[in-house]
Amino acid sequence: MPDQVQNKPQWRQHGITADGVEDYLYSLIPARDEVLKQMESEAVERDIPIVGPLVGRLLHQLALMIQAKTIFEMGSAIGYSTIWWARAVSEGGRVFYTDGNRKNAEEARGYFVRAGVLDRININTGDALEILSEQNEEFDIIFNDIDKEDYPRAFRLAIPRLRKGGLFVTDNVLWSGKVAQKSPTEASTKAIVEFNKLLYGSPELFTTILPIRDGVAVAIKK
Repeated sequence: MPDQVQNKPQWRQHGITADGVEDYLYSLIPARDEVLKQMESEAVERDIPIVGPLVGRLLHQLALMIQAKTIFEMGSAIGYSTIWWARAVSEGGRVFYTDGNRKNAEEARGYFVRAGVLDRININTGDALEILSEQNEEFDIIFNDIDKEDYPRAFRLAIPRLRKGGLFVTDNVLWSGKVAQKSPTEASTKAIVEFNKLLYGSPELFTTILPIRDGVAVAIKK
């Protein structure tokens, strides 16, 4: 049975999709393995931000669609989304995990071992934007899920490091609907509004925002 509204886990509490539709979408998702289910439980108990299974499946599918081999993830927390990416790139692929919290990174490593994907993941601890700025290669996918105030800067750093035909994917671009406010005052909301305008205004990108969970932007580099 789908979760009731009052019992929604952290990764569902955003109110973008009508409750009945959201319940239906989650009811369709096949059961996850024990590693992902434990991570989902930990996210609820400890209020850890993760994308959840609906978005996780989207990330996995996007990587499969373009046969991605190199993925740079900005903002990985305990590595939930990282596992979805890593299982899509398969043998020989690389996913760059980044998080500023060393404890998160160590916890994530344990999950990667259990999920059997550690050999595909490059674990980096520190500022995701600084780590990205140090990269000389072009990536198939860059995933943006860092502090929202930094989204415009993430845009400027990511696009030059994305290959032609690569995807720039960003979570939380609808921000619980706050982006629709006429005159937002919250710094995070203003930054996301600016970021969304950058995405749609860029001549290098073709962008679509998918209104699932908290909004996911998918931009392909032309």
